[in-house]
Amino acid sequence: VWSHGYHLLQTMRFALEEINNSSSLLPNVTLGYDIYDTCSESANLYATLRALVQKGQRDVGVLPALQHYEPTAVAVIGPDTHPPCVSLPVEGNPFSWLPLQISYEASLETLSLKRLYPSFLRTIPSDGQQVKAIALLLQSFQWSWVALLGSDNAYGRDGLDALYELLVASGVCVAYRGIIPTNKDASSPELQRLVRILTDIRVNVTVVFSNVNSARPFFEVVVQNNITGMVWVASEDWSLAQNIWQLPGIQTIGSVIGMSVEQAESTMLEHLESWKYAEERAVSESAGSTGAGGENRSSSSESTWPNCTQQCPGCHLLAAAPNIYDTQASNNVYSAVYAVAHGLHDLLGCASGVIFFPLQCGFSPCAQRFSISLGGSSPSRAVLAAKALGQHSGLSSPLRCLLQQNRHRCCFSCVACPAGTFLNRTDPYTCQACGADEWSPARSELCFNRTLEFLSWAEPLSWALLAPIALLLLLLAALSLLFALHASTPLVRAAGGRLCFLMLGSLGCACGSLLCYFGAPSRPCCLLRLPLFAVGFAVFLSSVAARCLQLVAIFKLRGRCPRLRRACLRRRTPLLLVAAGAAGQAALCLAALLSAPPGPLRRRDVAAELLVLECGGGGAAEAAAEALNVALSGGCFALSYAGKDLPAAYREARCLTCGLLLHLACAAAALCTRGAFRGREAALAAVLGALCTLAPPLAGYFVPRGLALLLRPDKLSWLLLMTTFV
Repeated sequence: VWSHGYHLLQTMRFALEEINNSSSLLPNVTLGYDIYDTCSESANLYATLRALVQKGQRDVGVLPALQHYEPTAVAVIGPDTHPPCVSLPVEGNPFSWLPLQISYEASLETLSLKRLYPSFLRTIPSDGQQVKAIALLLQSFQWSWVALLGSDNAYGRDGLDALYELLVASGVCVAYRGIIPTNKDASSPELQRLVRILTDIRVNVTVVFSNVNSARPFFEVVVQNNITGMVWVASEDWSLAQNIWQLPGIQTIGSVIGMSVEQAESTMLEHLESWKYAEERAVSESAGSTGAGGENRSSSSESTWPNCTQQCPGCHLLAAAPNIYDTQASNNVYSAVYAVAHGLHDLLGCASGVIFFPLQCGFSPCAQRFSISLGGSSPSRAVLAAKALGQHSGLSSPLRCLLQQNRHRCCFSCVACPAGTFLNRTDPYTCQACGADEWSPARSELCFNRTLEFLSWAEPLSWALLAPIALLLLLLAALSLLFALHASTPLVRAAGGRLCFLMLGSLGCACGSLLCYFGAPSRPCCLLRLPLFAVGFAVFLSSVAARCLQLVAIFKLRGRCPRLRRACLRRRTPLLLVAAGAAGQAALCLAALLSAPPGPLRRRDVAAELLVLECGGGGAAEAAAEALNVALSGGCFALSYAGKDLPAAYREARCLTCGLLLHLACAAAALCTRGAFRGREAALAAVLGALCTLAPPLAGYFVPRGLALLLRPDKLSWLLLMTTFV
């Protein structure tokens, strides 16, 4: 015995017995029933003709006027298949003679057309509702590229066509639409080819609008081909079928989101099981108390009747171990029988005495509200039943669509928009570029303003650099004041006299130029930064070189090269050297300003989200100016190192040599690391490198003399100077 049909049969009998025993519903009226098999076309035809037999006769009469034709059956419950057995297409003809038909599982949308099927009703939502639900589901997840599969019957084909039209109208691209062949097993070449097509088109979301019998072998093939990570949208017929969820390996196919009718209350099921148990016990007791010899033929027939219609040893109890497929159909049968009863109840109480078939009624079986509308369908809500079988990735991120070759014209390979572009929903086929001062990450729908980056005055790192700059400027000012107060002393004269103030001033200009690195770059700052530092430091280095040259000439050229010695010791020689160094550096700076005028520059290549503000320009002339200062530094170091073996009492060359050596090391480190930093870090590195190159020469040349002026002002005679510093 087919367990599903057995449960439906028992549910109908239970509902009829409840109605016949009711004192409020159809009092003094007893409803009877005939049960027919509709599993084949011949059986279905026989059942149809039996339902249409004229009342009181054994055949279907052919009358010229059918308005007063009264068939034997008042109503037909079923069948569970889609072609109706009684509601024949009668477009344009009177239909009052047709018996009412209420189906509990036929969900075909075409059956809702009253001009074709006037007497057809049902207690299950039509396929049109779940088609709309599937379309809304795809739109809510923004899945715009899907494949559609349907079973090879009216349920699958009609549902597939309706869903295709709805999806195309809403802008969803259907990459593939196919039919699952019927009566095939997992080894079928047709099923294997269908699964290969799904693999080739690489669609993440597939809607399977199929019945249970066609869906099971299809998913067997899916599991065999090790297809994982996909999203499957299931129609109501197989979404909660246990024989599919119990397939070995089904949990690997991905995520399944299915449609399901809202679950019924379990009250009716409990009453049904109690009724069946009581009935079976009564039949067993009656059969056991009847003697074998006293039975007549009728009694013998009645004793065998329960085995035919009431017993199913292999059937489970609906309430104890519910199968959703059986419980939903049983509840629909129960509601259909009660719909007929309530309709008859209202009609039999009508004063006119004219019976019209109930095309609209409402009632509440088992405290559950139910209604049937004139459209012929139950407006029960369609709910989503999701069965998570692994993770999935939907196409919810913004993707640009590229037309695929050899595919349907609406199908695209969707790729992410690269960084710096965004996807405008009004044009899903083009990645639009962001503005010059905007940026966007990959897979973005928006552009964002770039963050301005420069070495701000308010940053802690800026304070850490401004502090030594301020200390260096204060030291220069203090040394200038100290040397001015002791300008007539032999120590200041030996250090260069008035030339010392030029050296200190040039160092002050070079140190002050570092302030141009802070704050948002402006054109004046960019124009002054290179000349102030390069020319100022060149003047200082030229002065140091001139002073070292005089010392070398005094101690090293004595008795050698008298002309060169006299030229070096001339009074105007230091001034000429300083003027030459300053003029050469000024010429290079002027060339840099003219060839590539520095100015504020907005750099967008440092980072995608940053807009770096810095001073641009300079070019080769700027590099030449830096090279000149490096050459002067090397010359100063060579001259000071040449005086390392001067008389032991002379200490000036030793301190200056150490300071210049440290200066050259810092300058080399600054030049080697210049290209390693970008943006604000480059400005920080430039300021720090400049400080490290300015401080050592200052400390090696002026600091010892300043300490001598402060600590030993009363012993700065020429004799002491010659024995101590010179």
